[in-house]
Amino acid sequence: MADEDRIAAWAGVLRTQAAVVPKLERALASVGLPLTWYDVLLVTNAAEGRRLRMTELGKQAVVSRERVSRVVTELEREGLIERQANPDDKRSSFAAITPEGRRRLRAAAPVYLAAVEKHFLSHLSPAETATLAAALGRVTRAEES
Repeated sequence: MADEDRIAAWAGVLRTQAAVVPKLERALASVGLPLTWYDVLLVTNAAEGRRLRMTELGKQAVVSRERVSRVVTELEREGLIERQANPDDKRSSFAAITPEGRRRLRAAAPVYLAAVEKHFLSHLSPAETATLAAALGRVTRAEES
């Protein structure tokens, strides 16, 4: 692969994110849920027991590890997440999604999924989607380990 193709691949990832993420943010704003909130609620809801240690949430959420605590505080203020003490480790705590958080997540999901379809998936064939998922997944696994 020529250097130009390698640079174009990386630039494509950055430009795609820059083009698509603001549109997803606008779509979710229509239901009163910032994209960072949606991400943290989604990850927390998918966790066993619908709760995660804050350190694990910081690893799994797309929001930066530095911002995850602030986002959890915002969600806590809104009654969408609650912090729970970790009985096994007094230095750590859990972020747990509340019933209201689950309700808001379920209400926002169709809006989010429709925006992802419109602004990203609709531009790709099924084969391109599979290839992209495999390639980006490989990079993510390598860099997160």
